[in-house]
Amino acid sequence: MSETAEAITSATVAAQVRLTRDAARKLARTSAEERNQILLTAADLIEKRAAEILGANQIDCELLDREIAAGNASQALAKRLKTSSAGIQDMAKQVRDVARLEDPVGRVIAATELDDDLVLRKVSCPLGVIAVIFESRPDAVPQVGLLAIKTGNGLVLKGGAEARQTNRVLVSIWREAMALHGGSFTEAICALEDRTEVMQILKMDREIDLVIPRGSNEFVNYVFQHSRIPVLGHGSGICHIYVDSAADLNMAKEVIVDAKTQYPAACNSVEKVLVHQDIARKFLPALIATLQSAGVEVLGCPQTIHYASNSNTVGAMEPNIIPATEEDWHTEYGDLKITIKVVPSIDDAITHINHYGSRHTESILTGNQKAAEKFMD
Repeated sequence: MSETAEAITSATVAAQVRLTRDAARKLARTSAEERNQILLTAADLIEKRAAEILGANQIDCELLDREIAAGNASQALAKRLKTSSAGIQDMAKQVRDVARLEDPVGRVIAATELDDDLVLRKVSCPLGVIAVIFESRPDAVPQVGLLAIKTGNGLVLKGGAEARQTNRVLVSIWREAMALHGGSFTEAICALEDRTEVMQILKMDREIDLVIPRGSNEFVNYVFQHSRIPVLGHGSGICHIYVDSAADLNMAKEVIVDAKTQYPAACNSVEKVLVHQDIARKFLPALIATLQSAGVEVLGCPQTIHYASNSNTVGAMEPNIIPATEEDWHTEYGDLKITIKVVPSIDDAITHINHYGSRHTESILTGNQKAAEKFMD
């Protein structure tokens, strides 16, 4: 059992969070140089303990594979969970990159002279304690950890159960790095593992200053509704690409395929494609064939199915396109799955995105500057 797990089992959640708050006050009083040294030490430890991270991650992945085989989890979750030697190197690089940044604490953001010898200054300072509730991505712990240390904030982490072993190792690295630099603020980062503890921390408005939930739209809304603490979060990533009539079709095909297949579990992966009707007959057969050859399941509106099924491409196979339902336009797949719709105009595309989009990441592909400006405006 890790140091963090032992701390949680030997005290109540409330007592642990209070320890984190006390340690966060000490961390906030450290210098920028001290905080940067903690970051650099953590980066070294991430690399030094790479085999331990990979071993823990392998255990998590094997347990998740059993859940997937039993039908209790999706392949998309597995893709987010798995890390590699390259992923660990990237974690360490991110920590070092942030260590080199300017100190964000104590900066004068604005100053106003109210009267003679009376100046009002707005100065940046740590928030206090931030609770981050997140899913299975192993790089989440290094990312939020480095930001918390850099800004002098305490951190309460609640990761997904599927990444428990990986998270334990990564949290212990942060605590080890802080212990090597004095130890009085080691408790500034703690981790909770039981889902029932989430409701408890959402009520701790005296100890926690901000909650950041990362997960499904339903989960984020649940946190908004049940928290006494300010919440910073977004829901689903229902991201659109609109292919305008003035688009370069070869480029559009490459962009869409990459935006879907490069990392389908990412929240900014494309989920919906809107295609102007003037280019649909020519564009859709090639796009759909390329997507399907890359293992992407394609859903479409009636016009999409019609154009794809009436392709004049020599030797083209009959595409297997699933009719899209109303629910599909509201759904973030996070997997190798995409929904396509033919629209009469750019105005219809904009209307569709404003109705179904999640205000996360929306794109237009066009060679028409006015169309691009209209879409962005």
